[in-house]
Amino acid sequence: MEGSGAQVRRADRLRPMSQRSHWRAARPANALIGSPIERVEDLRFLRGKGEYVDDVTRPGLLHAVILRSSLAHGRIVAIDTGAALARSGVHAVITAADIGGVPTIPLRQEQLEAFRPFEQPVIATGTVRYVGEPVAVVVADSAALAEDAAEAVTIDIASLPVVADRATAERGTLLFGQTGSNLAGTLTAVKGDADAAFRAAAYVRREQFQVQRHTAVPMELRGIVAEWNDGRLTFHGAAKVPFPNRRILAKQLGVPEAAVRMVENDVGGGFGVRGEFYPEDFLIPFAARLIGRPVKWIEDRREHLIATNHARDVACELEIACDQDGTILALRGHAKADVGAYLRTNGATGARNTAQILSGPYRVPNIHMRVSLLVTNKTPVGTYRGPGRFEADFFRERLFDMAANDLGIDPVAFRRRNLIAETEMPYPLARVVELNLATQTDSGDYRVTLERCLEEIGWAAKSPLQGSLVDGRRHGLAVGCYFEGGASGPSEAARLVLERDGAVSVYVGSSANGQGLETVFSQIAADALELPLDCIRGVFHGSTDCVREGFGSYSSRSVVMGGSAIIDAAGKLREAIRTAAARRLGCAAGDIVLADGAARGPERSAISFADLAADEISAEGSYASAKRTYSYGAHAAHVAVDPRTGAVEVIDYVAVEDVGRIINPATLHGQAVGAIVQGLGGVFLEHLVYDAEGQLLTGSLADYLMPTANDFPVIRAVALEESPAPHNPLGAKGAGEGGIIPVGGVIANAVAAALRPLGVEPRELPLSPPRLWALIAGARRRG
Repeated sequence: MEGSGAQVRRADRLRPMSQRSHWRAARPANALIGSPIERVEDLRFLRGKGEYVDDVTRPGLLHAVILRSSLAHGRIVAIDTGAALARSGVHAVITAADIGGVPTIPLRQEQLEAFRPFEQPVIATGTVRYVGEPVAVVVADSAALAEDAAEAVTIDIASLPVVADRATAERGTLLFGQTGSNLAGTLTAVKGDADAAFRAAAYVRREQFQVQRHTAVPMELRGIVAEWNDGRLTFHGAAKVPFPNRRILAKQLGVPEAAVRMVENDVGGGFGVRGEFYPEDFLIPFAARLIGRPVKWIEDRREHLIATNHARDVACELEIACDQDGTILALRGHAKADVGAYLRTNGATGARNTAQILSGPYRVPNIHMRVSLLVTNKTPVGTYRGPGRFEADFFRERLFDMAANDLGIDPVAFRRRNLIAETEMPYPLARVVELNLATQTDSGDYRVTLERCLEEIGWAAKSPLQGSLVDGRRHGLAVGCYFEGGASGPSEAARLVLERDGAVSVYVGSSANGQGLETVFSQIAADALELPLDCIRGVFHGSTDCVREGFGSYSSRSVVMGGSAIIDAAGKLREAIRTAAARRLGCAAGDIVLADGAARGPERSAISFADLAADEISAEGSYASAKRTYSYGAHAAHVAVDPRTGAVEVIDYVAVEDVGRIINPATLHGQAVGAIVQGLGGVFLEHLVYDAEGQLLTGSLADYLMPTANDFPVIRAVALEESPAPHNPLGAKGAGEGGIIPVGGVIANAVAAALRPLGVEPRELPLSPPRLWALIAGARRRG
């Protein structure tokens, strides 16, 4: 995106230096933190030396294909594998009958007992509940042979009525007969007394909104290579949360955790969907153990769209109560989330965030938000960048603009009036009742990012364009505020090793999904050790043999949790080096000074780190915290809408975010702009459409539309670091998801501003040309 007009600027001038010196003065002299270091991992990628899971090969490797249900709902009558097994090169066709006691995939987050009946078996056992559910695994000498054999498997499935949407789920056939309902559960966020606030309010408005089902589409697809040796499993293709997945898999396979080694290869994108525990994560290791040879499975794009976690798909009825001057008194609502056929590892996370983060960075004293999780005959959902937050921001920001318009208040003034003030920090958010989960903001002046965003987009000069018709197109502008919760606990681990040449290797429990983790961790380690960057031998991540325990990369936690663990390990490594040097030099450890890759004692005595490496010096560190971080910001957009076609052009898009301490402005730039583009894809293009029989109609990239490089050429991002996080040694906040969170609300409000003279109020995503054209045509008929 470098040629797109996108940019990230660090802006320190907005606050007096005296208020920043308490953390900046602590930086070591080389100060790699804060520098736009080029990504250290890119050299191997550009040279074609990356190793993705499909690059892994083992002697005697076999290939697996997953045979998936072609019906959305049905009872399995019979499976005939004889013809497939008779084919040359076929080694096994595995069904539920071959596995025996088929395990289910447990919840990793939101572990409510009420959710457990809706867990997914790793292979269909008697009933299929979505198109794409695994029914059999075919293993052969090649993927082509396995695919041919899969076509020879005969499956007799007696069709059952399909639960195709939320409305049908509430009144239709039960997906799980023993549960008595298709309501998997409800999550309720509460603060104050919303009902009382509504009774006393001068102004109330209720609206209905909807965000469509869409998903992350990483460049690299999922894959696994499983190999057993002497009762121990090596699992290539781990990502995101290898340690939790190892616990799940070891229990399912009936082996000790120590017998499972999860290896993270290079990963071509994750965005929340890749790396969760899926049926294949059990099926491929099971097949490898059964056959006694290594087995590889690589997903294809069709499989990805029907089998990998979907996201969003929430409808919401939301009410706002205000004083006549626009002061918000309460928010109250009920959202219904279509979670698909099962609740997989984090299938309830988006719903939880929608409930708890509904109020965003605004002062809302009274909240009551329910989110119902309904099962349907669709692919299960999980987390996708900004889970639940993207949806909540769309609902809230649309309603705010509607309320401001009703009250005759400028939408910017409405937000200024209601933003949480710096003096109110930390500000408590709503509590999720069923999970007994409470959180609060940490630090920041939310007005700063709003004002900077308005300045960057030229709001004062452009605002007269609102709704105006210029060369056949109507122009609109909008601004919205948000925050991004990061630094999920409970902890993270790191291990630093002094190598024989005096360099240091860094091992972490965090995972790399393409976010530049090796670069930023190298910067953190080099600063903490006061070494040049080239003295960091490498950052080794995501595999279960890197550290004793790790938690992975999700919820914008890697830098805060993993980076802070590196700082802890670095301090211990420096002390270990001092102790070893003191023994060699015959002095006290306190007399040792570390500088320029050497330990110096009294009277000019010195010993190099390389010489000390013979003592096998290493250190383990960790960082634990239950305190979340909250990056915050504002986005603004200028759009032009052609009323004749419904086509929208994004003329200008500006993002301003304060992320606490910036580790690397260049990698932050990629995170910010990439997330915005993903958000724009979700606003205009991406839609997983099902028919009434539960068949996915957008099952290829010819139908499921993705943004291309020239779709959104003008995106500008400004990064601030005015409010460091108060609870971690880096002062850093999460920055991986903020770019996507406000995009839906901002763009929809800009489109609404453009079309307000025509009486059009978008309430549903995506804002595709046909949908907007239909809204415009409907408004003209009514007018």
